[in-house]
Amino acid sequence: MLRSRQLALATGLLLVAGLGTEFAPAKKKDHPAGAMDEQKRVVHVLNRLTFGPRSGDLQRATQIGVEKWIDLQLHPEQIDDSALTARLAPFRTLRMDTRELVENFPPPPVIRQIANGRADLPGDPAKRAVYEASLQRYENKKDRKENGQDEASKSPAADPAMAAADGEKSMANDPKGEHRQENRRVANREIQELLALPADQRLKEILKLPADEQLALASSMNDQKADALIKGMTPQQKETLMALKNPERVVVGELTQAKLLRAIYSERQLDEVMTDFWFNHFNVFINKGSDKFLLTSYERDVIRAHALGKFEDLLVATAQSPAMMFYLDNWLSVGPDSEVGLGIAPRYGKNNHGHSHGPQTPPAKGKGKAASGLNENYGRELMELHTLSVNGGYSQKDVTEVAKVFTGWTIEQPKKGGGFRFDPRMHEPGSKIVLGHKIKEDGEKEGLEVLRLLARNPKTAHFISLKLAMRFVADDPPPALVDRMTQTFLKKHGDIREVLRTLFSSPEFWSPEAYRAKVKTPLEFVVSAVRASGARVDDTRALLGTLNNMGMSPYGMQPPTGYSMKADTWVNSSALLGRMNFALSLAAGRIRGVLVDSVQLVSGTQDPQQALTALENLLLAGDVSKQTHETISQQLDDPKITQQKLDDAKRPPNVAAIAGLILGSPEFQRR
Repeated sequence: MLRSRQLALATGLLLVAGLGTEFAPAKKKDHPAGAMDEQKRVVHVLNRLTFGPRSGDLQRATQIGVEKWIDLQLHPEQIDDSALTARLAPFRTLRMDTRELVENFPPPPVIRQIANGRADLPGDPAKRAVYEASLQRYENKKDRKENGQDEASKSPAADPAMAAADGEKSMANDPKGEHRQENRRVANREIQELLALPADQRLKEILKLPADEQLALASSMNDQKADALIKGMTPQQKETLMALKNPERVVVGELTQAKLLRAIYSERQLDEVMTDFWFNHFNVFINKGSDKFLLTSYERDVIRAHALGKFEDLLVATAQSPAMMFYLDNWLSVGPDSEVGLGIAPRYGKNNHGHSHGPQTPPAKGKGKAASGLNENYGRELMELHTLSVNGGYSQKDVTEVAKVFTGWTIEQPKKGGGFRFDPRMHEPGSKIVLGHKIKEDGEKEGLEVLRLLARNPKTAHFISLKLAMRFVADDPPPALVDRMTQTFLKKHGDIREVLRTLFSSPEFWSPEAYRAKVKTPLEFVVSAVRASGARVDDTRALLGTLNNMGMSPYGMQPPTGYSMKADTWVNSSALLGRMNFALSLAAGRIRGVLVDSVQLVSGTQDPQQALTALENLLLAGDVSKQTHETISQQLDDPKITQQKLDDAKRPPNVAAIAGLILGSPEFQRR
């Protein structure tokens, strides 16, 4: 088996070796003259408007007709997606608002408040256990810091004997550390005892333990032990048990798993593609503090809810989203001449949202984070990345003025997961000049006026149209197409659905040059391979690990630019070899939590050449180059691929190896 894998990988290397020319921009002479035939039209639309076709999708789209299929995808509310809803049902956090997430899965600021006596533990036993475990973890970390253990662990002794001696000395000076070690030994025994109990009894027994023992047990659980313990539990029991170990991980884990499951299983594929597109356009980095808890609502209530609506509505929703305000620090931006900026004592009245100014206002100038005053991050990214583009004709003066406009746009009770609020005490008074337009002093409405101004600007219309054309047509889309999309954008007041209609009905979208001309991003490649292979995904963690290794972890792009859609970002020898390794592992069923039966893809086929042809038709709709076909075909006489022996001519071919090579081929990596 190992030698078979080695040969398959060697064949893959031959395919990768030719990728420099395979991934060069498509040229007209590479395609037959005239329009696509009907099958290619269906394959093309499935490759561009979905995360990749599944078995049977080609036939279904052909049956209802390409135009009707596109129209249906443009109206996702008309598509039954109940199967996906059922699959996501165990992920309770996806349906919680941010306040509920913070309440059920306390982040560090909440735990610090309890530790400092400024908040109380919840009364519910399950919630209380999660809080107590987090509190115990906080106290342990504090103890280690006070004993200097954190610093020692960062700089371990070079001599193992010295390190051991230091450890013994530290243990002698830290009786709590010895107690924790004993707790861990007990925890390992308790895990074995718990596994012998019925699933519904395990959590009850865990909740009876003292907080330090609960924490020790949770800390002793690796993924394998955790999977065994939660097997058979209800979704809420599973979340509680995992939250004992790390509350934030539950929230982030369910969000990232759901993204993959939606891309793989949703029938509303264009809606998923557009949600991914807009998230990258309005990117927020998940590992910036509170955004771990803010992104669930951001994607659900802001991005997905407006993915096919009006651009102006989407722009306003992102501007008022706590996730965006926290990511780009606008929630702390203070006007230099505002009451807070001047250090004027608060008047405990009500602002225009009915909220008390006083206790919720960021600290005055010189007394905390808000001391930095005016923050231009959001104003700059709003014009450079969200609307006008980097060459949008604005100046540094415009950036500063826009920043002043959005002072006072902040977060209600941020530590408790509150939403948007406008605080007039933080807002810069006076009129502002933005792109030559006078914005009269009008509090929160100033921001809405600027967002409307930007959303309806022709340069914004062109920039958004250009990016959509890059996603659906080519890395360097035809200018004439972008111009027509821009006109639709302006005429239809930023109606995203109508701009897409213009795109999908254009001759440029349907030109032979566009067919399989776009290189898949790592997300598109991994998801399309899973969909094409008919895999059943029971656990997405290994797939998420693959995406992380490929440099495209969901929600993991730190700069506000988001992940690139262009081929040159993702095409290099190392990356392409990584894709081939994944394709071979997937087809062979070696991806944990993902079940693939490659033999069923060509059930009953005994001849290797027939298997190759069948798989080329199934996975590539027959669109395979002569070079790729011959590279794989030349290996089919080798017993390591065919699995045949001299005296066993009827042994079936190694379908998994052949399927893996096709999934890793240059053709499959294009859409």
